[in-house]
Amino acid sequence: MVLIKEYRICMPLTVDEYHVGQLYMIARHSYEQTENGEGVETIINAPCEDPVHGKGQFTEKRIHLSNRLPYWVQAIIPKLFYIIEKSWNYYPFTITEYTCSFIPKLSVTIHTKFEDNSGTTENCLGLTGEKLVERIVDFVDVAYDEVSPKHYKEEEDLKFFQSKKTMRGPLPENWKNTTSPIMCSYKVVEASFEVWGIQSKAEEYIQKTIREILLLGHRQAFAWIDDWISMTIADVRTYECEMQRKTNTKVNACVTDAEAGENPTALDGEGGGGGLKSPKSFSPLTNLFSPSSSSSSPGQNNTSWFSW
Repeated sequence: MVLIKEYRICMPLTVDEYHVGQLYMIARHSYEQTENGEGVETIINAPCEDPVHGKGQFTEKRIHLSNRLPYWVQAIIPKLFYIIEKSWNYYPFTITEYTCSFIPKLSVTIHTKFEDNSGTTENCLGLTGEKLVERIVDFVDVAYDEVSPKHYKEEEDLKFFQSKKTMRGPLPENWKNTTSPIMCSYKVVEASFEVWGIQSKAEEYIQKTIREILLLGHRQAFAWIDDWISMTIADVRTYECEMQRKTNTKVNACVTDAEAGENPTALDGEGGGGGLKSPKSFSPLTNLFSPSSSSSSPGQNNTSWFSW
């Protein structure tokens, strides 16, 4: 059975503002969290078009991993390991998929829609039938839900942060009922790992990891508002391209050194596939992982990253 959760994350922004803020946050976060050959490498970033959703942006990324995975996953994967993220951004609607040929029974899909409200739309993404019945709704509070200690930064604590340019913040208790403007990210995450014995553990881990990433990313998007609020879409696309170039350089410098001592066939078949059309089905063979509270061995934590 696929574990389906719908995360609703409110922000003291408008949907139009968040379009810029999200792009800025992803590009900056990916660069900052890339180190020692592990992080997010952008392969494709190009316009796309869909008959239903219209014009958008397609990205394909390789997320390089090894000791950022939990120890029970490391035991069954090659040392040189990456997953593929494909995203179709028809803002304010997006589709994100994670794929890995090495673990074909593992799948994650994320459908997102942004609306200018406080999370009050009961079925924003139009789920039907069993999916609607099985869905678990989880409200994520960017100010009062706690991030893991290794991610905490006082300057990103929205209980205390105030924007110098917009004067928004700090966010008081029950801020969603009193703050204007306000918007909500509705994200339906479907996680499935059909392997006997560890299915429930893996699916719960994926959802826990994704929730932490969403909390951290949305906190940063608002905490960094003074850096991006004056940007246009054209400005942030330019920034995005420059940060992707720098991030790719950081990843490739270390990955090239590592590959010199490894069997390159371990990664055969995991690249490519970068067509720019929206998928016909939203249930592809997809993969995780954006570890946040995971550890490569019991009791050892690693820096997190995320890319969407």
